[in-house]
Amino acid sequence: MCTATLQKIGCCGFPDGMNRYFRQFKVAEVQTTFYDLPRIETARNWRRKAPKGFEFTVKAWQGITHPPTMPTWRRTRTKVSPDKQECYGFFRPTEEVFEAWNQTREMCEALEASVCLMQCPARFDVSEANLSNMRRFFSEIDRGGITMAWEPRGPTWTGELTESLCRELNLILCVDPFAKPIPTFEEVIYLRLHGKPPGERLYHYRYSDEDLKLLKAWIQSLNPERRIYCLFNNITMREDAKRFIAMIQSGSASSLDYPSADP
Repeated sequence: MCTATLQKIGCCGFPDGMNRYFRQFKVAEVQTTFYDLPRIETARNWRRKAPKGFEFTVKAWQGITHPPTMPTWRRTRTKVSPDKQECYGFFRPTEEVFEAWNQTREMCEALEASVCLMQCPARFDVSEANLSNMRRFFSEIDRGGITMAWEPRGPTWTGELTESLCRELNLILCVDPFAKPIPTFEEVIYLRLHGKPPGERLYHYRYSDEDLKLLKAWIQSLNPERRIYCLFNNITMREDAKRFIAMIQSGSASSLDYPSADP
C-alpha cells in the first residue's frame, strides 16, 4: 500500500494566539480574511513574524461567495447599501466581486499564501445561473499562481458534478473527510475538519483517537506524491491537530519534522 506523506497539519485560525501557534504548527488557514480583509501591511507583518518555512493559506473574503443578506455579514465592517445588495456573492460577474477577488489576491500575495479557499454557503446550489457565474469568474480572474480550493455545501453538489467542474475550472475540491470521500483525482488535497457528523455535533466535537486513526488510514491510502493539507476547524482544533501530528510522527518513518509543541 502506498503511504502518502502528510505535509501540512494545522488549524483554521490561530487558537491561543499567533505567536504560540507559530511554535507548534507549520501551516494555518487565515480565517479573519473571510469577514474583513486586514490592511496589507498587517498581512506583511504576519509574514515577517512567521518562522521560515511556515505556510499560510487564505479563506477568501465573503464578498465573492456570500450575498450581504447572509448572517455571516453581521461580523463584517463593510457596509453595503441596499441598491448594491445584488452585486456581491455567488461569484456574480460584477465589478464588486472582481474587486473583492483582487483584494483577496493581494492579501494572499502579502502572506505568500499557496492556497486560497473559496467556501460557498449551502444556499449556493446547482443552478444554471450559479454554474455560469463560476465559469465566468474563474476564467476571467488573475489567479497570480495561487492554487484555488473550492468548498461547496448543500446536497445538490454531487461527487461527479463537482469533480467535473473542478477539472474544467482548475480547482481543487475541499472536503471534510468525515462527511464526504476524499477526492482522488487531484494532486493537492485540502481537508477541513469541522467536527464529526451528525450536524448538531459539528464544531463542538472533539475527535477521538479512533477518529484520528481512521483519518490517518484514509490519508495513507492516497498516492504518496500528493500534497496534503489537513486543517482542523472545531472547538478543540489546537488539541486535536497536535494529537494528530503526534500520531503521525510516532507511527510513520517519514516524520513531519514539526517544532516541539508547548503543553
